[in-house]
Amino acid sequence: MAPKNPIAVVVLLLLALSCLAVATDVTAGGKNGGGGRRVLVANGPGLTPQMGWNSWNHFQSDINETVVRATADALVTTGLAEAGYIYVNVDDCWADGKRDNQGHMVANPRTFPSGIKALADYVHSKGLKFGIYSSAGILTCSKKMPGSLGHEDTDAKTFASWGVDYLKYDNCNTLDINETLRGNMDVAKWGGLYGNSWRTTVDINDTWISMMDNIDKNDAFAQYAKPGGWNDPDMLEVGNGGMTYNEYVVHFSLWVIAKGPLIIGCDVTIISKETLGILSNSEAIAINQDRLGVQGKKVRKYDDEIEVWAGRLTRQRKAVLLLNRGAACSRLITATWLDLGIRLSVTVEARDVWKHETLPDKFTGSLTAMVEPHSCKLFILTPV
Repeated sequence: MAPKNPIAVVVLLLLALSCLAVATDVTAGGKNGGGGRRVLVANGPGLTPQMGWNSWNHFQSDINETVVRATADALVTTGLAEAGYIYVNVDDCWADGKRDNQGHMVANPRTFPSGIKALADYVHSKGLKFGIYSSAGILTCSKKMPGSLGHEDTDAKTFASWGVDYLKYDNCNTLDINETLRGNMDVAKWGGLYGNSWRTTVDINDTWISMMDNIDKNDAFAQYAKPGGWNDPDMLEVGNGGMTYNEYVVHFSLWVIAKGPLIIGCDVTIISKETLGILSNSEAIAINQDRLGVQGKKVRKYDDEIEVWAGRLTRQRKAVLLLNRGAACSRLITATWLDLGIRLSVTVEARDVWKHETLPDKFTGSLTAMVEPHSCKLFILTPV
C-alpha cells in the first residue's frame, strides 16, 4: 500500500500460536489497562528472517477466503512450505468497513463469510501459520477497513482469539500521532523494540528500478539487523511478470544475502516452473536463513553498473554476490579478499548457488566471473 509518508513504518510481529503481542501490551496493563509497553526483544520467533506468502503484491484489495485457502494448499503441494515458506498472510481489505457493536474488527461477510478464525484453523490444519494485517491509524492504507488506533488491546486480543501467528502493522492515517511520538524515518533504529522486522523502504512494485531502489535504501541499515529483528525491503515480486527471469534471480539473490524476509507476492496456485525454481532454491534460502544472522551488504561499487555484495555466514564462510546492474553488455566482475574481509593468504572453494556446482578451481586473493546484463552470480566461499 502507498504510505502516508515517504518511508512507511511497517512493523511485522511474529507470534507464538495463541500468544499475541503488539506494540502495546495485550496482557494486563497496556494502553487500555493502565500498564506499560512490552518490548518484543527475544520473543522466540524471528531468529532467522520470516518466510511465507502475502496477498498484497498480486491480489491487492481483491482478496477472499477461497484464494487464501487455495494458497495454503499450493504452498504445500508445490513444496514451498517444506522449503520454509510457512506464513500465509492476509494483507489489507480483509475486514468489514465498520467494527461491531462491541468495538471488534469483523471479517468482511462477502469475501470472508466463514470468518477469520475458521480461515486460520484451515491454514493451521495444513501445518502452516496464519498472518493478518492492521494499521496504527484510524483506517488502514486502503481506507476500506478500520485501523487499530485507539483499539490496540482489543484488536490484539481479537487476533489472538482467532489464532493469528503474525501481524503486519502498517502506519497509514495516524492523524500525525505516531509521527509526533516516534517519527517515520529510520525505522530500523528503533523497530527492533517492537517487532521482528520493519520496512526500510517505500512500497515495492514489479520493476527493476523499484526493486533496485529498495535494496539500495535497505543497505544503509545493515548494522541494525540481527537474529530476532530484520530490515525489510518489502515483499518479493518474483513471478508477477514485470521482470525477466535473470532480473528475478537478482531480486531473490539480493533479498537472500541482505537477510530480507522472504515473503512471496505472486499467485502460487498458478506458479511457473521457473518461478518455483527461483523461490525454492535451497542453497540460496540457506544463505538467508543462516543462524549467524549477519546482513550482507554492498562492499564494492566499481562504477554505476558493477557491484560486489558480501556477508558473513557460519563456519567461516562468505556469501558473495557479483552484480551487473547495466543493461547493455556482460562484464567481468572481481571480488577481492580485501573487500570481502578475508585474509589474503586464505584459499577458498567457491560454490555457485544458482548452478548448484562447486567450481573446479580454488581461489586465493580474489574471485572473478563474467556476469550478463541485469544479472548476478551468487557464491558461497568456504576456506580450504
